[in-house]
Amino acid sequence: MYFPDYRPRRLRKNKDFRRMIRETQLSTDHLVMPLFTVHGKGIKKEIGSMPGNYQLSVDYLVGKAKEIFNLGIPAVLLFGIPEKKDEFGSEGYAENGIIQTALRSLKEAVPDLMVITDVCLCEYTSHGHCGIVVDGEVDNDSTLEVLANMALSHVEAGADMVAPSDMMDGRVAEIRKILDENAYDNIPIMSYAAKYASGFYGPFREAAESAPQFGDRRSYQMDPGNSDEAIREVRLDIEEGADIVMIKPAGHYLDIILRVKQEFQMPVAAYQVSGEFAMIKAAEKLGWIDGERLMMESLLSIKRAGADIIITYFAEEATKILNAGRG
Repeated sequence: MYFPDYRPRRLRKNKDFRRMIRETQLSTDHLVMPLFTVHGKGIKKEIGSMPGNYQLSVDYLVGKAKEIFNLGIPAVLLFGIPEKKDEFGSEGYAENGIIQTALRSLKEAVPDLMVITDVCLCEYTSHGHCGIVVDGEVDNDSTLEVLANMALSHVEAGADMVAPSDMMDGRVAEIRKILDENAYDNIPIMSYAAKYASGFYGPFREAAESAPQFGDRRSYQMDPGNSDEAIREVRLDIEEGADIVMIKPAGHYLDIILRVKQEFQMPVAAYQVSGEFAMIKAAEKLGWIDGERLMMESLLSIKRAGADIIITYFAEEATKILNAGRG
């Protein structure tokens, strides 16, 4: 029987060989943990469809942030749930809004943890859409000033980075302009540059209490069938001043991550969203899969596709595995 001179299995025979030639390495440095915060004290409300994730009052949020920092995770992505919502999302840019209040506490308690804030109206509006509604439609241009003011209020309260997720045209430029005009030219923007109108967001909408009250978000989020459009969207955001571009969701859009990384050679983030997390957790609970193994494999695939940063609800679990040398 003929065998080729090159036998790939030679370097798969033991874990040390495999470790030495692994092409893609996953590190805690690449991970960001999303967190949800609410007004009040002593609140730790588990999110039913996202086991192990909670709506946390600021006192509990600070404790969780300390745990995350001590594990070595460099950053959190912060979402807020207001006490009251209105059609303009006013608490999103209020001085004592939930995010602004949480930021001041976090930066006082854990100053070296990087806090990224989501900039979008969906959590704060009574109608649940990501922009100002005019005559039954989400109006792009009237939303831009509100988003810019929200981003500025977050930075004034201590945000290290802002992440607009609304998908309004021109919002990165508007945010960059207001930050620069207020001497925050050193604050980076991580734009949700290619955010798809995905069915994987369901658990998040429970967590953030942000389901739209009418219609859907397909008029501003991207069609899942489109790839070239993602390149156009990313190019626009880079031209407007984005420092990091994000693809959302991650696992079913690995081709988009790869294309964006190859096309632009910019820092790329990918958001492993709530539905991706929930599916693994549900299948694990039913005994259908090895949850830990699939979690790590899913994260590695996102990194392999080209993501520099992975926003994931698995950040804590994965970090503990990596810290134990089992990644």
